[in-house]
Amino acid sequence: MRRRAFLMPAAGAALAQTVGPFMGRQVVFGRKGMVAAEHPLEGLAALRVLERGGNAIDAAAAAFYMTGVVEPSEAGLGGDGFLLAYLAKPGRVVLINGTGPAPKLATRERFAANGSIPPDGPDASTVPGAVGGFDLALKRYGTRKYPELLRDAIDAAENGHAVTAWGASNFRTAFDKFARYESTARTYFPEGRPWRTGEWVTQPDHARTLRAIASAGADAFYRGSIARTIDASQRKTGGLIRLDDLREFQAAEDEPLRIRYKDLDLYQCAPNSGGITMLIALNILEGIDLRSMGHDSPRYVHTIVEAFKLAFADRHRWVADPRFFREIPVAGLLSKEYAAARRALIRPDRAIRGAAPPGDPRAGKAILEGRSIEYASPTAARSGGSPEANRGDQTSSFAIADSFGNVVSVTHSVNGGFGCGVVVDGAGFVLNNRMPYFALDPADPNVLAPGKRVRQGTLPALALRNGKPYLAWNTPGGDTIPQTMAQAFLNVVEFAMNVQQACEAPTAITSNFPVSMFPQAPGDGLAIPRAMAEGLAGPLAAMGHPVKVTEAQEPYRMTAAGAGAMKMIRIAETGVFEGGVSPAKDDWVAGW
Repeated sequence: MRRRAFLMPAAGAALAQTVGPFMGRQVVFGRKGMVAAEHPLEGLAALRVLERGGNAIDAAAAAFYMTGVVEPSEAGLGGDGFLLAYLAKPGRVVLINGTGPAPKLATRERFAANGSIPPDGPDASTVPGAVGGFDLALKRYGTRKYPELLRDAIDAAENGHAVTAWGASNFRTAFDKFARYESTARTYFPEGRPWRTGEWVTQPDHARTLRAIASAGADAFYRGSIARTIDASQRKTGGLIRLDDLREFQAAEDEPLRIRYKDLDLYQCAPNSGGITMLIALNILEGIDLRSMGHDSPRYVHTIVEAFKLAFADRHRWVADPRFFREIPVAGLLSKEYAAARRALIRPDRAIRGAAPPGDPRAGKAILEGRSIEYASPTAARSGGSPEANRGDQTSSFAIADSFGNVVSVTHSVNGGFGCGVVVDGAGFVLNNRMPYFALDPADPNVLAPGKRVRQGTLPALALRNGKPYLAWNTPGGDTIPQTMAQAFLNVVEFAMNVQQACEAPTAITSNFPVSMFPQAPGDGLAIPRAMAEGLAGPLAAMGHPVKVTEAQEPYRMTAAGAGAMKMIRIAETGVFEGGVSPAKDDWVAGW
């Protein structure tokens, strides 16, 4: 076994607003391989693949399959995801879209008759796409076979693993909500109570499912025994997914989005992902001297927040599944001219009131015809509570760099905690609850339709410098994702923080935009942790921001500060990997 440098999860500490040489954890260095993941067993599974000579794509599959075992509340076989990778041999960035569509029975009329889309339950699931996405990535760019890649996940499911404090908290939260489902209670609450911290648990049904995939690949999931089990379970519980929905699903390799930010090429996931949101905001911010404002100064935070209000407004108006909504003006949304027009809407002394209006990128106009913009009056900062829009979805992410020059950035999810909450009977995993990301308004680009992929919030990113990988980063967190990712990125490129400092710095989160979950109502709040509130909350409130000071950092409320549950790998000019993670969840980084 090669020698590794490990960094285990540790509690975060309150952070000063000045950037110091060391915070709660140290940067991890390596050159042969690096994995930044959300759980130690996910990271170890990926790292072992790299040590045996596999590449970053192989390691990503190993991390994905382990996630469903140790983080069933966050992601797994019943979820969806995006894989963004720089591949050294072709020398290009590729995007694998592993998001499934609404099943054929999921019509707008069906849900409109009930007046809503349920937030969970058996009919809240879209067709799971993650298994197909990783299968496509492996077939095109992997080098190892399923039995090797699933070995550790099968062992953890069959022979057991210990529940972490973060994991136990999720089981406690889910107990009252989901224990009523027989298959869920049998799988996750076998003793009639939530699993506890440190408890050694096994998941025999999940292990059998993984063995079927190890033997027959994704065919077992979409066309074989697992597909038939999903169909039977959905019929029994009142779900909408049928065998035909699974058989017809195809993951896709899409062209990633790209913008230029100073000397870096930034890559993001294309629609149906909402990855464009981060790029729109950074395009606006590139034309502003952020550095001269000072990190986390009132003017700096105000500017970041206003840029995201504008970006989210465009996301809501223009982004959906391009196979159904063919009017997405991607080039216009990402043009520097359009960014300049939108930038001019940011006032230095006043916040945009409520949700910002969308622009018209087709005509290059800052505000879409028929819409208007309003600016807020001074208000007062409040303590306690937090905007509902800021509650993070239950998602997982990881970043991997290998010795061959490949770099992978992945975000994958079952959406809400434990997805729809219903374990597929006999298969041992939950299906997602991604259906509530659809709208029911026929005029909404993201309106529900059978076969349509919902607009996603999962958006891993890559940055290249001079055509070579420079940064891979990602985080879970629902509508907080693009905001925390942009702030962590700016911490590195504008304020010269190392990756660990960037992940641990406090983060401001706005909810003044139409949120992703049905009924997509606008939120109203600017959440800042107390660690950054001194000297900031008052001036922001004076600009009209609805400031809410929280004791812990949004969205996971586990530490005094931090950028979501960020994973970040930077590749230095020397070829050395630098890894860092936020002090949230069970985030873990290792390299050698």
